[in-house]
Amino acid sequence: MLGILSAGVAPGLALLSYFYLKDEYEPEPVSFVLRTFIYGALLVFPIMFIQHVLEIEHLLKSDLVDAFLSSSLLEEFFKWFILFYAVYQHVEFDEPFDGIVYGVAVSLGFATVENIFYLIANGIEHAMTRALLPVSSHALFGVIMGYYIGKAKFTEGNKAKWVVLSLLLPFILHGFYDFILISLEHWLFIIFPFMIFLWWFGLRKVKKAKILSANHFKKQYPVQKTLHS
Repeated sequence: MLGILSAGVAPGLALLSYFYLKDEYEPEPVSFVLRTFIYGALLVFPIMFIQHVLEIEHLLKSDLVDAFLSSSLLEEFFKWFILFYAVYQHVEFDEPFDGIVYGVAVSLGFATVENIFYLIANGIEHAMTRALLPVSSHALFGVIMGYYIGKAKFTEGNKAKWVVLSLLLPFILHGFYDFILISLEHWLFIIFPFMIFLWWFGLRKVKKAKILSANHFKKQYPVQKTLHS
């Protein structure tokens, strides 16, 4: 059991550490990042209950509905809800890149508990595949969600557009991810190119968020120029 717990937790904490250390401006308090991680972990239970009800009531009529409704919409909406209502207004959310840190934290909290349950049910031999696919994909959905949440908070003008994108894009990408796994016979040949694209897209958002944070701090703390005679 200790081996399963270790294998279940390690990928999530490793990815969270990776994205946390990407924050070059005023790193977030570890306590609040871990609290957000726990929020995400607790989401597993209501989501599993709703998914169970959908299944036993036979409301999932097709693979498409299963992928985009039961998995993608439910999971991404609850994660987005936590990020928007529990983190967005918090005093520690004080630069654009913080959205990525907290988006990854809530996503990996969920993914870690889900991963532990899966390994308990199916065996530790699936640990590597789970780390490379579900856990990594949840982290990247969190990156994308957090990027647009950060953009919404610190960009002047139409914030609603960025808030909508913070939910819409992870929902669409997560839906395609699950649809590939659920419905396609030769899913292995498609999922790895999809994951490469997801990493490329996510890391582009990391780079852009760093630029946004750099510009934010330049505005907050402008360099004082002195005149020399």
